[in-house]
Amino acid sequence: MKINIIYIFATILLAITLKAQTEKLTSHVNPFIGTGAIVGSPLSGNNYPGATVPFGMVQLSPDTRNIPDWGVASGYNYNDTTIAGFSHTHLSGTGVAEFFDVLVMPFTGDIIKEDAGTNPYQSAFLHKDEIAKPGYYKVDLKDYDVTAELTATTHAGFHKYNFPKNKSAHIIIDLDHSMKKSDWNTRIIASQLSFPNNHTVEGYRIITGWAPMRKVFFHAEFSQPIIKNQVTDNGNLYQNVTIINGTALKAILDFDTANADVLVKVGISATSVENARFNVQAEIPAWDFNATVNAADTAWEKELSKIKIEGTPDQKTIFYTALYHTFIQPNQISDVNGDYPSADFTTKNSAKPYYSTFSLWDTYRAAHPLYTLLQPERSADFINSMLLHYKAFGYLPIWQLWGQENYCMIGNHSISVITDAVLKGLPGIDAHAAYEAVKNSSLLEHPGSPFGIWEQYGYIPENLKSQSVSLTLEMAYDDWCVAQMAKKLDKAEDYNRFLKRSQFYKNLYDKQIGFFRAKDDKKQWIDPFDPLKYGANGGYPFTEGNGWQYFWYVPQDVKGLIGLVGGNKAFTQKLDTFFTLEDKPQEVNDNASGFIGQYAHGNEPSHHIAYLYNYAGQPWKTQQYVSEILNKMYNTTSSGYAGNDDCGELSSWYIFSAMGFYPVNPASSIYVIGTPALKKATIQISELKSFTVIAKNASAKNVYIQSAKLNGKAYTKTYITQQDIVKGGVLEFTMGGAPNKKWGTGADDRPENIIYN
Repeated sequence: MKINIIYIFATILLAITLKAQTEKLTSHVNPFIGTGAIVGSPLSGNNYPGATVPFGMVQLSPDTRNIPDWGVASGYNYNDTTIAGFSHTHLSGTGVAEFFDVLVMPFTGDIIKEDAGTNPYQSAFLHKDEIAKPGYYKVDLKDYDVTAELTATTHAGFHKYNFPKNKSAHIIIDLDHSMKKSDWNTRIIASQLSFPNNHTVEGYRIITGWAPMRKVFFHAEFSQPIIKNQVTDNGNLYQNVTIINGTALKAILDFDTANADVLVKVGISATSVENARFNVQAEIPAWDFNATVNAADTAWEKELSKIKIEGTPDQKTIFYTALYHTFIQPNQISDVNGDYPSADFTTKNSAKPYYSTFSLWDTYRAAHPLYTLLQPERSADFINSMLLHYKAFGYLPIWQLWGQENYCMIGNHSISVITDAVLKGLPGIDAHAAYEAVKNSSLLEHPGSPFGIWEQYGYIPENLKSQSVSLTLEMAYDDWCVAQMAKKLDKAEDYNRFLKRSQFYKNLYDKQIGFFRAKDDKKQWIDPFDPLKYGANGGYPFTEGNGWQYFWYVPQDVKGLIGLVGGNKAFTQKLDTFFTLEDKPQEVNDNASGFIGQYAHGNEPSHHIAYLYNYAGQPWKTQQYVSEILNKMYNTTSSGYAGNDDCGELSSWYIFSAMGFYPVNPASSIYVIGTPALKKATIQISELKSFTVIAKNASAKNVYIQSAKLNGKAYTKTYITQQDIVKGGVLEFTMGGAPNKKWGTGADDRPENIIYN
């Protein structure tokens, strides 16, 4: 009997071990997380479920609206019931709709004469008939009894359509599909379709909108011959054309359904039709759809394996979906041969991949520090892409999309991203060239940062430039970054100049009321002031937030901020009020969501604030609030995020925070400790080195750190350094259900005592 019990136990243990060894990390990713808000939730993530590979140019995904708009910026909303088609480019989690290039849609039945600007061929679908996983998407189109499967490579999309036999089979290629034409003055400037043979369609469109003057070229190959084509352009109909130009082109292609499957390989390019053709031929040479699916899965498994975790099933789903979302962008927009669209509207060539989609106001905070940790080689390519943009454009990107600047948001936070990479010693970056770009971008006048009046006043006057308080605080941080690079390169004069500028934030602090507030160019406070009132993106001193949320934005000098308030006690009392003050005005900015008091996790200005208790000697409150955010603001449903994911920024917050630390100052190489939610997390630094965080007794209730060890030695500091992580080791926490108010409270334990400058 004993032998049988031992045998059974050993068998179970072996099965568990084998499962752990063979368990694919891609199986934990749920691309439907963040795709649609549930009732009572204003925002969900604005993610899409379609097929893409890590950092790829192509995002082949269903669009559930004929005309995507601000509310469905990714093109897909989980609450919608129809699909308009499958387009090849999408943005992940942004607050503005854009892309949706080269829409493809299969259908059966009669061809309907359509009015200009309409799409009568959308189809109903049900979520039970959808499958989404990294690199693959499948759905049944109910109106046509067509099953659509999608996969992707870096530069190409691969479609598989199963048509019912003995029915007329059609596929639309729509070059007019875009965001709402009235938004950002979006319009098609020119487009072309050509039919070089009966298996191929090629073309391009030049479209302007949020990203100016985008050129999108494509080459589509079909597994079956095209029997005939008809093209419409603004309501005009053309039969069996070989080439046509217009501004609203849609082609309907007819196929024989004796063989039920029609496969389509679509290569895209930002430079030429020839490169689009070469991209698809290089990446999908055969008609093996399943092989492409497997290759995409393998690519994702490799990237997700950079962190291995132990936790609950929900934690694994949220964590690996967050890591998946973080690795969707920035997007490579150079072709297989290295050609890329330069910011000066010419085509240039680079031996290294050229990247775009830099949502920098969002991603500099956590996503880019995560890239420097997990993707050092790609991070160097990101920085070098920014430097190439600088050479062509004159200053570093603010919000770069498809190779072009759209001037969205404030500051110039590529400065932070580049500083972080250079200070951490990422190989492949010319530090002196990087410093030239960083310094000059901090001196030249441009829409993101009005440097012409910065040194003149020592702040931004609201009557000269709106969003003045947010601008002052964010520009001061960027100047601190320039100062650190100047110090590293022994440029003492520059160091002193920019360090002085980094203190300009103090010039807008009103000690009488205890808030940062706007002044005019006569140094007079602008009344009235209400710290609860929200601003959007102009016409008010605060950007997508209020005075309460922006009060804490001094990541480069938290110790100085504590001094302004009056010391640690006053500082923590103000934090207590911030997290408990429920009062809200009647109107808040659309991006304000995920509230805990005045804390709004749905938008980036709040993201570091819970960690600030550590600076003033009350780390247990950081642990309390970080745990509350982790548990309340993320879930496994379609409404899985508390706001727009913003190209992986909300996802990156979760990844860092679930492991137990966060980069409050993104360019400081310091990570402030919160509360580890996972039992174990291992970051693979290299083939031979890893850094592991262990949290004994961690649970939803045991959120308080009782003690810690770093590489076996007692550890009481409330931060760790980049060097601690990259040299490898083990950070071990013992967790409990009640605060240990002695751990991490010593004068030397606080991150405020780190001397950055």
